[in-house]
Amino acid sequence: MIPEKLTEVLKHDGVVAIATLGQDGPHMVNTWNSYVRVTDAERILIPVGYMHRTEQNIAFNNQVLITLGSRKVTGNMGPGTGFLIKGSASIETSGPDFDATKATFAWARAVMAVTANSIQQTL
Repeated sequence: MIPEKLTEVLKHDGVVAIATLGQDGPHMVNTWNSYVRVTDAERILIPVGYMHRTEQNIAFNNQVLITLGSRKVTGNMGPGTGFLIKGSASIETSGPDFDATKATFAWARAVMAVTANSIQQTL
């Protein structure tokens, strides 16, 4: 389900936007393409440093929207492409996905594990 072009995007610099919805309304945080990993089981892993409100929102409502892209990957209309990922997320502080994330990103206090329900190329 993870498109090859999305995997290619993750190899390039770019900003990732993560939207959650909590009791106080919507909230967005950013991270970098280079921090995102995809497991063999096609879970999307994002290291969590701060993201305290994001964590609270996921505990309230685990649905997330994620956008990411790169100008260096050819899209549907020329240079640059982007994706919209809709899915469910959990914040994990133990287990193999956390251990792998912590080994790469020593600053990570947790990992956001996302199971995608849909992935749409937007550009």
